[in-house]
Amino acid sequence: MRFALTLAGLCLSATTALANTPCGGSFSGFVKGLKSEAVALGHSQDTVNKFFSSVAQDNRTLKADRAQGVFQKPFLEFSQRLISSNRLNGGKTKGKQLDAVFDRIEQEYGVSRGVLLAFWAFETDFGGFQGDFNTLNSLVTLAHDCRRPELFRPQVFAALELYETGDFSPTRTTGAWAGEIGMVQMLPADIIENGVDGDGDGKVSLKTSATDALMSGGKMLQHLGWQKGQPWLQEVTVPSNLDWSQTGLNTTKTASDWTKMGVKPRQGTVANLPASLIVPQGRKGPAFLAYPNFKVYFEWNQSFIYVTTAAYFATRLEGAPAYNAGNPEPGLQGQQMKTLQKKLQRRGYDVGKIDGILGAKTRDAVQAEQQRLGLPADAWPTPALLNKL
Repeated sequence: MRFALTLAGLCLSATTALANTPCGGSFSGFVKGLKSEAVALGHSQDTVNKFFSSVAQDNRTLKADRAQGVFQKPFLEFSQRLISSNRLNGGKTKGKQLDAVFDRIEQEYGVSRGVLLAFWAFETDFGGFQGDFNTLNSLVTLAHDCRRPELFRPQVFAALELYETGDFSPTRTTGAWAGEIGMVQMLPADIIENGVDGDGDGKVSLKTSATDALMSGGKMLQHLGWQKGQPWLQEVTVPSNLDWSQTGLNTTKTASDWTKMGVKPRQGTVANLPASLIVPQGRKGPAFLAYPNFKVYFEWNQSFIYVTTAAYFATRLEGAPAYNAGNPEPGLQGQQMKTLQKKLQRRGYDVGKIDGILGAKTRDAVQAEQQRLGLPADAWPTPALLNKL
């Protein structure tokens, strides 16, 4: 589930690639265009021919790309589905087994162990299942598809670079449907930029070496802006009469400002950092302060529900108590959410794709309409809001 837009190291060739080979059309024609671009970028014709010789369109990849209904789940259901007792216990065990590795990551990259343990658990169940999709086929299929070519096409050329150094096989390299490889699921460009030979065997082996994978993940998070020693998420309690329009990632306040508004940590003290107050399932559900490091998560995955769950799980792995689930108001089901998005869109809001997912744009629109209608503006859409619209 790794969808970062971290394409560093691909210079301007990616931009040229986008201009030269438009998405869509015949798949064979698209591949022919990619081969011409690769040669123009300086790769030998023989290498390019070998690299693309087995490539094929993968309909299973397209099916997986379209079937992401899990992100329609509300936070409580989604988090309880992903955070099992087995994953909690497994994370704690792995943390002890690789204690020296995590100490090294924290020292060199400043990334706290719970953060990487949570990603490792969610992405591949600690390396147990890393995906069985042919990586090259997936990348070229998604580059040819016109939904997100700007993300996947540069990754094809990054995979070619890895192939030239002997670190990628067009026929044998496998991973997730979206082209991510290894235990913490990194795209080819990320591997080029942030791959680390952590175990000192002379190779960056993200599929077979936990040390390499975790060190690489730590370096990538540092590259994305992770700040050493700073928290990322903290559960808090909030007064019932809070100005809910102040919640959400678009509003940032100092710790003292939140404290004055009655926001209190469930454990420890509020950090002296700018923070946003998020209530992923509305004012009657769990509440968290999201610190600057929380926003780095969105460079790893752009789903608010996934990011919040991963960040929360990381705190649990480092000793935080289970959240206070509260008693959230009933939300909207998939088709209801799509209806809401259509209504918001007709009112001039940019909610992105009508997909039934409560993403950032839909949350913003919901909060604005709640304010207009005089409702508690906590960005949590309910049947009552849908009826009022």
